[in-house]
Amino acid sequence: QVQLVESGGGLVQAGGSLRLSCAASGRTFSSYTMGWFRQSPGKEREFVASITWSSGNTDYADSVKGRFTISRDNAENTVYLQMNSLKPDDTAVYYCATRSGSGSPWYQRQPSNYPYWGQGTQVTVSS
Repeated sequence: QVQLVESGGGLVQAGGSLRLSCAASGRTFSSYTMGWFRQSPGKEREFVASITWSSGNTDYADSVKGRFTISRDNAENTVYLQMNSLKPDDTAVYYCATRSGSGSPWYQRQPSNYPYWGQGTQVTVSS
């Protein structure tokens, strides 16, 4: 059974930083893609970033490119999302998700293509 547990959310002022963690268990994830998504009230869940576990290839939403960095620790089966220069618009519940295999960037940006999800962690950025 795949389990994903996020941590690291919190309240931060605009311009500040947070690092989210996603601890994965239950599988050998070497052939998986890990993604971070976020959802704020009244909005659809949106793609933030993804990383292919084996190759380390990354992809970012335009809204976070240059500010957020996704990385993974193979030994710890953990994926991180380093978030810098945070803005009030970044306020949301952040979810990590995983799926077997890789795919085109468009495919990996669709929440519906990820069968496994964590419980989410709240990030609030005050102005």
